[in-house]
Amino acid sequence: MPQSQRIGILTSGGDCPGLNAIIRAVIKCATHKGWEVFGIPYGTQGFIDLELGQCTPEDLRLNEHGYDVPGLLRGLDILQFLSGSVLGALNKGNPSDPAIAQEILQGYQHLGLEALIAIGGDGSLDIIDDLAQKGEWRWVAIPKTIDNDVPYTEISLGFDTAVNTVTRSLYDLTFTAASHDRIMVVQVMGRDAGHLALHAGIAGGADVILMPELTPCLSESVIDQVCRQIAQLRQGGRRFALVVIAEGVCRPEWQKDSCICEYLAQQIQVQSQRLCASGDPQFCTLQEVDTRATVLGHIQRSGTPSAFDRLLAARFGREAVDLIAAQNYNRLVVWDHGEVTSKPLDQVMPYIKQSHREGRCPDPVDPQGRLVQTARELGIYVGE
Repeated sequence: MPQSQRIGILTSGGDCPGLNAIIRAVIKCATHKGWEVFGIPYGTQGFIDLELGQCTPEDLRLNEHGYDVPGLLRGLDILQFLSGSVLGALNKGNPSDPAIAQEILQGYQHLGLEALIAIGGDGSLDIIDDLAQKGEWRWVAIPKTIDNDVPYTEISLGFDTAVNTVTRSLYDLTFTAASHDRIMVVQVMGRDAGHLALHAGIAGGADVILMPELTPCLSESVIDQVCRQIAQLRQGGRRFALVVIAEGVCRPEWQKDSCICEYLAQQIQVQSQRLCASGDPQFCTLQEVDTRATVLGHIQRSGTPSAFDRLLAARFGREAVDLIAAQNYNRLVVWDHGEVTSKPLDQVMPYIKQSHREGRCPDPVDPQGRLVQTARELGIYVGE
């Protein structure tokens, strides 16, 4: 293994807080070893741009730790505080077209990399793994996603910050809900997994948390139980409530709805009126239920990375560089029982690919897990 190496780094899939912190960590650790580091813009699209002559290898070279603020603050190392990705990222497109795949492989070869560090979620890592096998790349994967659904790692980069962001939003919405005696229905990200809804819902004081693993669709039974939860709260003297729903929960006919919180808010009002009309005294408090729906949207992907995500980025970045230095390629960097280690990709990727073929989440919330049990014991309705 030569002393001086050329390694590449790219971010792929949706952005999340902490990506720049990982880029910074990789550059610092690699340049400390005397290596050259090249940042690939917009994921694998950067290899195509390179092959088509739209950029040169020198354009992609990363120096020192990335970026210094000029002027009086010159020397301030700012990358670890910034959200998004300075390299850019794409969360659509699949180079299944042989011609496109060939351009990517040729661009990689043109750059003359000895190894690649790819930062992505389960979907983008699946795509990169296919390319890596075709091109015989030596690479190391780093998991990042606010959904926290990459298998074999207890936590992915960006998840902690997203939980904090959603928790703050729930805190703020609680007070407007209380001021107007409203039921606030809040939609959070989580197309296939409810980790974000569950963690932030508990931390943010939610009364109801709905996620694909326990309530895959809003059946009549689920909506009825939500209304009964609200009635119970009102009997106890609290006239407002906070309902958190992951975007992956479907309508009763098993259709995805980009604004599922609006549908749920409407159905809560309808079912509350039905229960109230039954004449049962326990539902008399549902006579004037007022609901509001809020989609938090892409604000969940933003914000200054939390201290934990910055530390995780530093440790993940260092581990990736150390794996390359040890010629220990084709590994997924993971967080396992409070330590950073790695798993062989020939163990990780077949499981991810099989999950995708079967249309299921590779690392969903465990319906019998301790956090779900904790939510139930706290009196939160999470489904059956």
